[in-house]
Amino acid sequence: MKKIKNLKELRIWMKSKDLVVEIYKLTATFPTSEKFGLTSQLRRAAISVMANIAEGFYRQTTKELISFLINARGSAGEVISHLIISTELDYIGKKKSSQLIERYEQLIVSISSLIKSLRKKLKR
Repeated sequence: MKKIKNLKELRIWMKSKDLVVEIYKLTATFPTSEKFGLTSQLRRAAISVMANIAEGFYRQTTKELISFLINARGSAGEVISHLIISTELDYIGKKKSSQLIERYEQLIVSISSLIKSLRKKLKR
């Protein structure tokens, strides 16, 4: 694995950033009654994925990075949960929801792969 010097070189961070932008645009169409409910929760969880990846990247140790990646993975799962309920409430169409859920599931796989790789590195 090559040494990444810049956060923008980290593909999982870039993917999570792109997803945050999509989530913000999507939730702008939610009912105003959800402003402090589902809209806020979905945005917060999406930003949490990106922020945890960034915070871990800038930490001092690999163990800290792994810890933040685990948190990011959990927040990605939270986004999926919010997308499911948003779909059931008809705030999001099924097709768009499925696309976003698939992208978050792929992101979770990528985060998990990085965690696994970093754990192997620690054991050496």
